[in-house]
Amino acid sequence: MPITLTWTGHATWLIDTSAGRIVVDPFFDECPTATMKAAEVECRAILITHAHFDHVADAAAIAKQNRAQVVCNFEISQWLGKQGVGNVFPCNHGGRVAIPGGTSKMEIAFHSSAFADGTYGGNPGGFLLEIDGVRIYVAGDTSLFSDMERIGRIGLDAAILPIGDVFTMGVEDSVEATRLLAPKVVLPSHYGTWPPIEQDPQAWAAMVRAGTAAEPRVLGLGESTTIG
Repeated sequence: MPITLTWTGHATWLIDTSAGRIVVDPFFDECPTATMKAAEVECRAILITHAHFDHVADAAAIAKQNRAQVVCNFEISQWLGKQGVGNVFPCNHGGRVAIPGGTSKMEIAFHSSAFADGTYGGNPGGFLLEIDGVRIYVAGDTSLFSDMERIGRIGLDAAILPIGDVFTMGVEDSVEATRLLAPKVVLPSHYGTWPPIEQDPQAWAAMVRAGTAAEPRVLGLGESTTIG
């Protein structure tokens, strides 16, 4: 069955499946570009790629108000537990767990991971999702790395890649990542929130079309697209 991806701003995504909604890296209330507030979010599961504030800020509140399952690394699971979040499934690189509609496998990411107070936030990661027969790779915050070719061998329907530069890969490296991953569709993420990560997504899309076989889809804030 097709699934729907919605970009709410920064690196936060809503994934609507036949078994309910999944939220990736919930950052709403303090995100200057977010199209909704945390209190409005309804979901069955939350995926967290790493511990930086702009990826976990609203995780506890949303998890508790929805009694949602949270999938994240062990250190983030401990942090959430101290905030009263009970339904947490910790995993690590290579680990596959059940999520609404399918499974999620935690993949590697080359990045840092620390909580707002500077304490260690565990390994950063990405997620390879198999939901309703659709395969989606959510890279999280990362630089380009050669194992993307290995991740893509499974046959990806879509990939969500950061393009903002400075803190993650930029436009050129994300085009190379698209070439290695070979998804049918690629969507840009983690850009345009603050001046250091401003990008021209249409210029990025033109480079993807010229250099890869993937279809780039640039979503506006709050916009959705269907995959599968």
